[in-house]
Amino acid sequence: MHPLDRSRIFPEPELPNAADLLAEGRNLARTATVGLCPFLTENGVDSESEYKLRQMAGGHLMFHAQFGYRSPEKSCRAWSEIYDQLAASGYLVDRYGICLDWSMGYPISQRDAMPRGTGLILESPEDFVALTQGAPVAPHFGDFVIGTPASVENTAAALAAGSTSIGNLGQYFTFRMPHHDDDVGTTAETVKALALCAAQPIEILIHSNLDDGFAAMFSDLACGIGAVLIERMIVDELIGGRVTHCYGHVFSDPLTRLGFQRALARVTDTPGSMIYGNTTIFVSSEVENYANLASYLMVDILGQRTMPTGHGLNPVPVTEALRIPEISEIVDAHLFANRLAERCGGFESLIDVEAAEEIAGQLVAGGERFKERVISGLTTAGIDVDDPFELLLSIRRIGARRLEEMWGPGEPQEGTLCNRRPVVRATTVAALEAQSDGVLAAIAPEAAKAIREAGYTACVTSTDVHEYGKILVETVLERLDVNVVDAGVSADPDAVAERAVAEGADFVAVSTYCGVALDYLRTLRQEMAARRLRIPIFIGGKLNQVPDDGSSSIPIDVTEQLEALEAFACSTVEEMLRELAAIALD
Repeated sequence: MHPLDRSRIFPEPELPNAADLLAEGRNLARTATVGLCPFLTENGVDSESEYKLRQMAGGHLMFHAQFGYRSPEKSCRAWSEIYDQLAASGYLVDRYGICLDWSMGYPISQRDAMPRGTGLILESPEDFVALTQGAPVAPHFGDFVIGTPASVENTAAALAAGSTSIGNLGQYFTFRMPHHDDDVGTTAETVKALALCAAQPIEILIHSNLDDGFAAMFSDLACGIGAVLIERMIVDELIGGRVTHCYGHVFSDPLTRLGFQRALARVTDTPGSMIYGNTTIFVSSEVENYANLASYLMVDILGQRTMPTGHGLNPVPVTEALRIPEISEIVDAHLFANRLAERCGGFESLIDVEAAEEIAGQLVAGGERFKERVISGLTTAGIDVDDPFELLLSIRRIGARRLEEMWGPGEPQEGTLCNRRPVVRATTVAALEAQSDGVLAAIAPEAAKAIREAGYTACVTSTDVHEYGKILVETVLERLDVNVVDAGVSADPDAVAERAVAEGADFVAVSTYCGVALDYLRTLRQEMAARRLRIPIFIGGKLNQVPDDGSSSIPIDVTEQLEALEAFACSTVEEMLRELAAIALD
C-alpha cells in the first residue's frame, strides 16, 4: 500500500479554483430562490428546519413517506392521496422523499441518451413545482440532486418547488453515474450547488444519507460518526451551509440503532432528515415484514420520544422487497406506524438508555479520532483541507476502505476487515456475516464441496450504487474459496467484460437494483461476444425494468427475458450456488 501524496491523488496539472466555484454558486442565489408551496404557506414557516424545531418542542413524532413513480401524474396523485387518506384517520405525514430516477443525475442536455431506471423523471423546473403543490407536506428531494453532474440545475429546480431539504451528499462519495467518469466536473457542480443552498436567506438542510455514503462501507461504526464530522466541516464550516444526516437501512441491532441516534445528537444540533427503514431485513413474505417493520419502528419511536432529534420516521411498506409499493400500501404502512406509536406509550421505562448512551460515547470518541486522523493525514499528503473542492475530491478518490485502513480510530489488529480493531463493530458487517452464515447453511454439503474444489474465479459487479447484494455475493463466494475479482460498483458493461477477460473469470455475477436488469444484460452479452468470451452470467436482485413500449410506468419482472438471453436469473444467492455446483459436477 503506497503512501499517499498529492500527486497520486490529484494527477491533474490544474484543478478548479474553489473560491471561484463558491462565488458562482452564491451568485446563482440571486435568481435561484425558494418558491412557495403548500407546506410552507399552510404551516406558516420559512423552512422545514423551522417546522422540525417547532414539532420537536411540542413533543410530536414526525413521519416520512418515500415514493416517486415513473409517471409524474401518478406521483402528483400520490402527493395528495397519501396525505388525505392519513388525515381522514387523524394522522399526519410530515414529509415526502421523492425517488427521482438515477438518470436525473445527468445534466438535462445529456439525459435522453442515457439509460434510465424505475424512478420519477421530471423534465423541467415546472415539473418540480407541479409535484409539490398537492398537499402541505415538506418536499424532500433526497437523491440524485446534490452530488451528481446535474447538481446545480436540479438544486435550483428543487428550491423553486419549495424544497428546503435537498440531498443526497452521501451519494457523492460512492455513486458513479454510468458512462460518466468526470469526477472533477461532478465535484465542481457539487460545490456550486452547496454554495447556492448556503447563500439562501432561509436555512436549507443539506441531506446526507450515511448509508448511501462511506458509512455503509466501514467495518467500524465509529468511522460513520467521523464521516458526519467531516461532512459538517465541509458543508457547515467551509461553505456556510447546514448538513443533516439520515441512517437506518442496515441497522438491525436495536441497541446499536439507538446508540447511533444518540451519537448523532451529540455531534450536531441540526434537525435530522429521517431515519430510514431497515430494508435489509425485508423478505418476500408480507406477514413477516410486518414483524420486521415493527422491530425497527419501535426503536425509532422510543428514540425520538426520549431524545427528539427531528428525524422523520420511515415506515417502509411490506411489499418493498418485491416491487415498487402502491399508494395504498404506503398509506397502510403509515397507519401501522401511527397505531404502533399510540400503543407503545409508557414503553420508555423498559429500554436501557444508559447502555445506548455508552455506545454513543464510544462512537463519538472514535469518530472524533477518525476525523482528526483523516484531516491530519490529508494535510501531510499535501491536500488543502481548507479547500472544500480538494477535501471532497480527495476523500472520494481515496475511498472508504483505504481511509479506514490508514486512519481508522481502532488499534491495529491483523485478521480484521481493515486490520484495525473496531471501536463499535458496524451493523453492516454483522448483518452480512449473519446472512452469509444463513446462505451457507442452506446449501447441501456436497454442493459446497463441489464449488470449493472447482477453483472458480468470479467477476462480481453491480449495475448501480446499491452494493449490499454485491458484497453479500462476494462474501459467500470467498468463504467457498472462490477467487473473487471486484469489477466495481455501478460498472459499465464494457468494463466488466474487459475485466472478466483480463482476470480469466469462469463466470460473471451481477447484482442489480435500479430497474435496468434487461438492458444491462443485453449490453453485457454484446460486450462479451465482442471479446469472444463465453462464460456463464448470474444476475440477481430486483430483476425488473420499465417496459420499453411505454405501456406502463411501473417496472415489470423480466426474469423470463433474462433467461432467454441465457443468463441464470437468481432470486437468491442460494440459487446461484446450486447452479454453480451443478456446473462444477457436470
